[in-house]
Amino acid sequence: MKTVLIANRGEIAVRIIRTCKKAGLKTVAVYSESDEGSMHARLADISVCIGPRQAEKSYLNMESILAAANAYHADLIHPGAGFLAESAAFRKACEDAGIIFIGPDAESMRLLGDKQKARQTMIENGFPVVPGSVGAVESLKDAIGVSKEIGFPLIIKAAKGGGGKGIRVIRDQKELDKEFAYVCREAAHAFGDKSVYIESYLENTKHIEVQILADEHGNTLHFGTRECSLQRKNQKLLEEAPVANVDADVLRHMQETAVNIAKCVGYKNAGTVEFLLTKDNKFYFMEMNTRIQVEHPVTESIFGIDLIKAQIQVALSHRFCINQEDIVPKGHAIECRINAEDVRENFRASPGVIKNMVLPGGIGVRIDTGYADGDEVSPFYDSMIMKVICTGDSRQEAIRLSLAALDELRLDGVGNNTEFAKAMLKDNDFITGNVHTKWIENVFFDRFMRGKS
Repeated sequence: MKTVLIANRGEIAVRIIRTCKKAGLKTVAVYSESDEGSMHARLADISVCIGPRQAEKSYLNMESILAAANAYHADLIHPGAGFLAESAAFRKACEDAGIIFIGPDAESMRLLGDKQKARQTMIENGFPVVPGSVGAVESLKDAIGVSKEIGFPLIIKAAKGGGGKGIRVIRDQKELDKEFAYVCREAAHAFGDKSVYIESYLENTKHIEVQILADEHGNTLHFGTRECSLQRKNQKLLEEAPVANVDADVLRHMQETAVNIAKCVGYKNAGTVEFLLTKDNKFYFMEMNTRIQVEHPVTESIFGIDLIKAQIQVALSHRFCINQEDIVPKGHAIECRINAEDVRENFRASPGVIKNMVLPGGIGVRIDTGYADGDEVSPFYDSMIMKVICTGDSRQEAIRLSLAALDELRLDGVGNNTEFAKAMLKDNDFITGNVHTKWIENVFFDRFMRGKS
């Protein structure tokens, strides 16, 4: 029996542990001092403390994680999502230790993890990218030069950025003069690299993803599209699959482009190619994530695939036994992220002890969570409590089922965004697909606060 160490926490760690059990694999969970007794530590065959509550001393501590892997003879490590999931250095350290890393190779992670280099690679290979700088922008003088070429508004992005951080929209020369140096410092602080690049800022675009899976034998498949436009400060709140209210030929072209991008960079394992789609149906490469995405359950729900199991199989050098023609979606799925936050206090974090948790159920309802009744939502980590994933025969049915599930959900002890999610699902803009990446911030939030949603 092979052993898998899960180098993460919360719902994604629980998700991975459950698939490992299904696959007959032994599991080792790592946890920080503040996560002792947490659900992922309780469910694993073995659990081991790797450090104090600070992430840099525990979940980001490569030495401690690898020491645990060696102590318990782990054959594989799954990094989950976040923390070290997209760290090429961690990938290489696992390889040097003789442990299989469940994810792409270090070279792919380095290339795609540097957003500017990834952008340049797309340009060189003829893939559509948003107009902007060629290479990193080193100085304000260079930034001004780019602004004269592409105009305002523009967006400055950290080259090593991710998770919605290191991004700033600039609308005029005055803002550029004021903000450029600040964004560089922010990038250096958050990602250890001050490099930034600049793109045109496309107003009111949709954020659409294509799920990719590639094995080590030259086979690359896609598993359709995901609509991820419902975001606040670049953090997703609600996702669905497949994308609705977009021309089918555009989506087909987007899927083909995603597969070609993955092949171009020699990508292996699960990954996500992300695009921006404009009102006139032009799409542009934004980035490629080299890990499992938080929103992967909506894809699993309509395609009947366990993406974590597929990741493990690819890592073990299995060959795909299906072709693209065999992959056919069925129905529609919606995921609502339920976070411990007070929406009416500007989404202020609301940590605490969960009380009287009652989870919805029934056909088509899936709950992914790392918490149970009586568990504490820590202020030191991500505020997401659970994902409520509902699948119906149609989009309309998935919306109705999502609303019914959220009505059933009871979650006392911590503030949460359940009512906000329900309001989005009922909003006519959402129902008709009239949404974009700034819809929540520029349109819906005010509507919700005024009680008109």
